[in-house]
Amino acid sequence: MVRTALAVLVIDENRIRAAIIEAGLREAGHERVTVIHDVTGIARRIAEIEPDVIVIDLENPNRDMLENMFQLSRAVKRPIAMFVDRSDQASIEAAVDAGVSAYVVDGLRQERVKPILDMAVSRFNAFSRMARELEEARSELESRKVIDRAKGILMKSRGLSEEAAYTLLRKTAMNQNRKIGDIAQSLVTAAGLLGPAEDE
Repeated sequence: MVRTALAVLVIDENRIRAAIIEAGLREAGHERVTVIHDVTGIARRIAEIEPDVIVIDLENPNRDMLENMFQLSRAVKRPIAMFVDRSDQASIEAAVDAGVSAYVVDGLRQERVKPILDMAVSRFNAFSRMARELEEARSELESRKVIDRAKGILMKSRGLSEEAAYTLLRKTAMNQNRKIGDIAQSLVTAAGLLGPAEDE
C-alpha cells in the first residue's frame, strides 16, 4: 500500500530528467515532491526538508560525485534510489556498502519510478530491521557476558553457587527497579576498582 503522504526529495542537476521523475512520482500519487537542481549544501537542505525518501539522478557521475553521494547516503539514514546513466562494478559495490536502497543503471523511464521507489523503501525498511535486530543481539550477548562476569565475582567473593549468584543479581535488580545487566555492570565496575592494581 502506497502512503501518499510520503515526502520525496528529487536531486537532479538536469531539469528535464528531474521533471520526468517528478511526473512519475506525482502520477503514482506522491504529492509531496521537492526537486533540487543544485547539490551545493545538499546535506543542510536535506535536514531542512526532512524527506522520507530521496531520489538521486546522476547523468554522468565521476568518482568524486559518486563518493559524495555515497557519503550523503550513509549520513542521512533514509531510503535512497539512485539513477545513473552508466556504472562499473566498483561503483555498484560502493553504492551497496553506502546503503543505497536502489541503484538503477541506464533506462530512467517515468513508469519505472514508482516501482523502484517502492522497492527502495521496502529494502531500506528490511535493512533497518535487520540492523536493529543485529544490534539487539549484540547488546544481549554483551549483557550476558557481563552477567556471567558478575556471577563469577559473587561466586568467588561470597562462596555462592552459580544459581545463587544469579538469584542475588536478579533480586537486587528487582529491588532497585533496574535491569539485571545494569546491576551486573555496576558490580563488575566496582570489583575492577576495588581489585588488585594489575597495571602498576
